[in-house]
Amino acid sequence: MPTDFGALSLVPPLLAIGLAIVTRRAMISLFFGIWVGGIIYSGSVGIPQTFDWIIASIGESTFNAKIIVFTLLLGAGIALIWRLGGAIALAQFATRWIDSHRRIGVTAWLLGLIWSFDDYANNAIVGSATKDLADEMRMSREKLAYILDSTAAPVATIGISSWVAFQIGLINQQYEQLGIAAETPSATSTFLQSIPFNVYSILAIAMVGIIVLTQRDFGEMLNAETRARRTGNVTREEAQPLQNIKEELGSPVIEDAPLRMFVAPVLALISVVVGGAAVMGYAPDRTALEMIDNTNIATALVWGSFAMVTTAVTLALTHDAMTLDEAMETVIDGFGTMLTAISIIVLAWSIGTVAEVLGTGAYVTAYAEGIVSPLVLPIIIFFVTSFISLAIGTSWGTMSIMTPIVIPLAWNISGGSSQFIPVMVGAMFSGAIFGDNCSPISDTTILSATFAGSDHIDHVRTQTYYAGTVFLVATVVFLLYGLTKITPLVLLPVGFAILFGLVYIFSEWDAQRKDLFVKPGAAQSSKLDPASDD
Repeated sequence: MPTDFGALSLVPPLLAIGLAIVTRRAMISLFFGIWVGGIIYSGSVGIPQTFDWIIASIGESTFNAKIIVFTLLLGAGIALIWRLGGAIALAQFATRWIDSHRRIGVTAWLLGLIWSFDDYANNAIVGSATKDLADEMRMSREKLAYILDSTAAPVATIGISSWVAFQIGLINQQYEQLGIAAETPSATSTFLQSIPFNVYSILAIAMVGIIVLTQRDFGEMLNAETRARRTGNVTREEAQPLQNIKEELGSPVIEDAPLRMFVAPVLALISVVVGGAAVMGYAPDRTALEMIDNTNIATALVWGSFAMVTTAVTLALTHDAMTLDEAMETVIDGFGTMLTAISIIVLAWSIGTVAEVLGTGAYVTAYAEGIVSPLVLPIIIFFVTSFISLAIGTSWGTMSIMTPIVIPLAWNISGGSSQFIPVMVGAMFSGAIFGDNCSPISDTTILSATFAGSDHIDHVRTQTYYAGTVFLVATVVFLLYGLTKITPLVLLPVGFAILFGLVYIFSEWDAQRKDLFVKPGAAQSSKLDPASDD
């Protein structure tokens, strides 16, 4: 059982939040939160306890070790695909039919949905592949940055990715620390059940589709798109676009690479992860959910990512694209791209340990029980997590701070039942992604602007209108769930309909207010530029 330190148990996570707001540095803020937790726990300088917790989070759990290995191998696989020209090959395959503003938007959206393995790679690959075509079609850089940003973290948080491994790890850690693993579904099963409750992410992805298909814009995005259509200036005259940093991995070594350079490694990843998980979870008469509960997803992810790297290296050697030494150098470069992510993962696990030993979750639960109704609790978690993520600029850091609070709260407020945990976890993930989308200090937001070639602040300002609209609709969906307990599988289509209606209303009103007309079902166009779309 955790030791009860009362209100002092709130100090480490609150300190991490406050420092992140001031310093805009997630890792150093998390470290200081852990260090102060060590001081509170040990009553001394806290340094030995701090590093004991950090080291233990790496070494005591083989699950955590597997997540680190998977993340490193995923980075290596992404780097190899890029160097082999696989990402460009995919873009060229998808862009053969692009001849309009709408189609480049749809292409960027679909590529973002396909490339779900990592938000950094999503921004780098999709942005680099589509930016020149988007310029040709007079799409504003702000619009492209929005598409990248809202199909990066929202997609990664529900697909086969380093994000999902991280999220499952956080859930698993809490189950073990609370001693309820035997009384709950597996962490993987809980994560899968939470996906329908990750309302913001799902609606954010849908919002991009609505915007690019209907070509209806509003807010400052309407101004940016009108400027690009009228003048061909894809950025403001005074804008300061961030530079493209794709040189970090070097240029592809194969010109006009075949599509298999992308398909084969990715297919190896997916097939081995799914097949490996099925084999480990299989037993006669088990249902699919029971197979998920009894498999080892961390092991399957390691197998799959290793298969991805092996396949890519084999392609490099058989096509004489790289020597073995060059392939291994690319693997090491890929490891390097994931070092920041791994650092945050380890610190996130460590601050979770701090919250557990200080009894943060138990302290918060004691005040929430009997005061906060379960009907509104998902909305409260959504709001609080959104604020924290917006303030500190990292969804992973936010999840690491909130998970040790949310899961014990959900468990205790429902009287020791696991039924409410996926709801609360989904609401927490939703808030973390909303803040990540809107925060000007979020690394994903910065990378989206970078690879789109957009001014960073212009990207934040234009995207906020759309993210705010999705936030409003997600709140309505959570409220309807609290009032009716109807499954989100039914409520999400209601959310889609509301979202579509709001886009239509806001675009009509804003276009009229700004003296622009809107062709029904097509793009907003300037009166000076009627030929604006296909």
